[in-house]
Amino acid sequence: MVKANINGTKIAYEELGNGAPLVLIHGYPLDHTIWDEIAPLLDHEFHLILPDLRGFGQSDIKEADNSISGYASDIQGLLKHLKIKKAFLAGHSMGGYVALAFARKYPDEVSGLALISSQAAADSSERKQGRYATGKQVLAEGVNTVVESMTPKLSADKRIQSYVRELISRQKPQGISNALAAMAERPDSADLLPTLRFPLIIVHGDADELIPIERGREMKAALPNAHYMELPSTGHMPMMENPHAVAEALHFLIK
Repeated sequence: MVKANINGTKIAYEELGNGAPLVLIHGYPLDHTIWDEIAPLLDHEFHLILPDLRGFGQSDIKEADNSISGYASDIQGLLKHLKIKKAFLAGHSMGGYVALAFARKYPDEVSGLALISSQAAADSSERKQGRYATGKQVLAEGVNTVVESMTPKLSADKRIQSYVRELISRQKPQGISNALAAMAERPDSADLLPTLRFPLIIVHGDADELIPIERGREMKAALPNAHYMELPSTGHMPMMENPHAVAEALHFLIK
């Protein structure tokens, strides 16, 4: 991977393929490697940019700003660094929150948007409290509590569970805590959805234990022109559970 100084933080990223720029934004508490299986299915038509969000993977931590908007600013800064004026964005879970924040802040720099296992709704008060409690626990005890709680919820596939268990265990406690606070304080994006004027893709698994399928259906109802793909017997990691179907959906960005 390559690192670039973006907004005072070293952000690690990988570039693959040729074609229209497409940023693949990973979810919590993961990194860019969740896209490894789908990247070869996309790199003939897209110039893929795969960053590690600040505090995850090989990217450094910027403790002063734990906001979803801050992650979006990093993506915009990375695109500016790469001299890319406009790009497609595909966000998984928390990455979808980042993609929506980017679309709100920089609408003229978005060619199209894909939301994978994500949602527009903000957290409930109870969910916010749970995130902050987990963040404090991670800082005090390490990431193992997140490894154990998240692994079975991400996917029922034992192969994927084994992969994400190892992946989460490598993440930085401060990065995880910052992300939990960022998600807890993110704004509701339901008002944003009807204003979007570029191609939109929604992909959701009907067995998602973290973000229920109803959230995907709600976004589709708000976006009648969006391309919607509901994947049967698929959990929260469709890019790993069914990469060919997700790649097919992403190709609708340029059709």
